[in-house]
Amino acid sequence: MNRTILGGAGALTASLFAAMPAFAQEAAAAAPVPNPGNNAWMMTSTVLVLLMILPGLALFYGGLTRSKNMLSTMTQVGAAAALAMLIWVIYGYSTAFGPEGNAFFSWGNLFLSATTPDSTAATFSDEVISEYVFISFQMTFAAITAALVFGATVERMKFSAAMVFVAVWLTIVYFPIAHMVWAGGGLLFDMGALDFAGGTVVHINAGVSALVACIILGKRKGYPSEPMPPHSLTLTMVGTGLLWVGWFGFNAGSELEADGTAGLAMINTFVATASAGLFWMLAERLAGHKGSALGFCSGIIAGLVAVTPAAGNSGPFGAIVLGAIASIICFFMVSKVKPALGYDDSLDAFGIHGVGGIIGAIGTGFVYQPSLGGPGDGSTAMMAQVIIQIEAVLISLVWAGVGTVIAIFVAKLITGLRVSEEVEHEGLDIGEHGERAYN
Repeated sequence: MNRTILGGAGALTASLFAAMPAFAQEAAAAAPVPNPGNNAWMMTSTVLVLLMILPGLALFYGGLTRSKNMLSTMTQVGAAAALAMLIWVIYGYSTAFGPEGNAFFSWGNLFLSATTPDSTAATFSDEVISEYVFISFQMTFAAITAALVFGATVERMKFSAAMVFVAVWLTIVYFPIAHMVWAGGGLLFDMGALDFAGGTVVHINAGVSALVACIILGKRKGYPSEPMPPHSLTLTMVGTGLLWVGWFGFNAGSELEADGTAGLAMINTFVATASAGLFWMLAERLAGHKGSALGFCSGIIAGLVAVTPAAGNSGPFGAIVLGAIASIICFFMVSKVKPALGYDDSLDAFGIHGVGGIIGAIGTGFVYQPSLGGPGDGSTAMMAQVIIQIEAVLISLVWAGVGTVIAIFVAKLITGLRVSEEVEHEGLDIGEHGERAYN
């Protein structure tokens, strides 16, 4: 019976289609249909990026804090991501991706009112994917970028201040930069800046914002005279593994198709990360220390950060070199420059994400070239591309820095920004949330 109904419906549809004018038939035939394989890959990639946030980043950051601030750190990460998701649907996607816009931001799809289950988003070929899938994928990028900033401010920032900061910061910093880099007509997009999966949009953006925020917020009580070691490197290692696994959705998913370039991004995410993890430990040995688990985890993240803009823009050997260079420089920033300058970037959000993102963004101009095994066609000379990359980095630095100053001071005006000395002493788990991570 079901077959009869479906057959009758099919015959009716065919007869109606045959009766349509020729131009209407052509329009119907030309309507793009999402590739199910690409759609499935992008859905998987979106969930992988969520895995990076909860539990990945929450465990990575939480393990690095003192035990009295474990839950506070994890809650800030999770709540920041949740708030970002809601804002993304209300006006974030519209501000970043249009449909109307200029070089700096866009508009025209508040509350996703112009999007339906039949809407599609273009990929980098003649394929399309479902727009809701693209929206969800990009939503997870906004969510993790907002959460990354807290790596510099944990253990002393009010939860309420963190939430106000996220709302303002996403609006004036993240959404415009995402538009400038990834949307057609965006300033950096039209300049020809290469950012495959978020070197500028995610890592420079979050890293520079983290540095500015922690300087304005001030140092933790007792820093740097009192030791503040991570309370659980075991959990940090677990978080590192989850971040690495999730990053394949982050990088390979940014191709928007399950094709050869996604495969290139995948292998680069393997080898750049492996290189960076080992080279950080080597740098520790050369500096006269033992190769540490913390160093390995830090190197893994440095490699992931550096390869993000180059994931589909480099050959595998270029990715290995990029990961090694980024790891060594990030080690130097964290172990030498930060203590010398005295700022309290609690979990090295700037030292790894900011610096690693800068190295990766500029380095992409080199490794993209076919002479170095990259996928470029040679149409843009190496130094010309490197100059474009440097310009994109500088614009991102300035925009993120100024926007973060505004967002932090708005949060301070509304909430007071920082917890009291008593709360900081007893820990934010109890003082802010009334809970303990461990009994």
